[in-house]
Amino acid sequence: MTPSFDALQKQLKKLPGVGYRSAERMAIQLLLEKPETCQGLMDALASARDNVSSCENCGNLCESKRCSICQDEHRANSGTVCVVEHVSDLLSLEKSGAYNGSYHVLQGKLSPINGIGPSELNFDSLLDRAKAGEVSELILALPNDIEGEATCHYMIDLLQPYEVSVTRIGFGLPSGGSVLYADAVTLKSALDARQNFR
Repeated sequence: MTPSFDALQKQLKKLPGVGYRSAERMAIQLLLEKPETCQGLMDALASARDNVSSCENCGNLCESKRCSICQDEHRANSGTVCVVEHVSDLLSLEKSGAYNGSYHVLQGKLSPINGIGPSELNFDSLLDRAKAGEVSELILALPNDIEGEATCHYMIDLLQPYEVSVTRIGFGLPSGGSVLYADAVTLKSALDARQNFR
């Protein structure tokens, strides 16, 4: 292959979820099979790079100072804020239609072993929102792992001075899932999150 092709493949391989073979197929598709899509992709990337940033309030994607969710008065004034790790988590919740409040994107989770401490995450604007009285309930929708738990505990301590109710999303078996195929952590979470029927 050529040096230019190799360079393109290496850049594509840096994208999440893209391995060597996928990057190779994408590069061939862009350069040889459908070269007309290459310019459209470059234009879209340049436009996104120049126009898309993080919402100063919640950390979501936006093309102004605040995202469309923060600009929606009904949602922004609900007082319920769902804390997620990444924008992709926010997008999943939005697609589900199960939640209609506002969000806060941390842009990661605490992980001292990887050098990610509180200063690397989006805690400051969350504190500002709590100080301003914009938060009555915080829903923690972070992963059910050690780093996710540590981040939840950190936020609970951080918000201690404010009158904010803190809840955590339930974990357990997926809809239609079977106990037979669940791992031990999932089964423990399902048992811990059990509900009363009567």
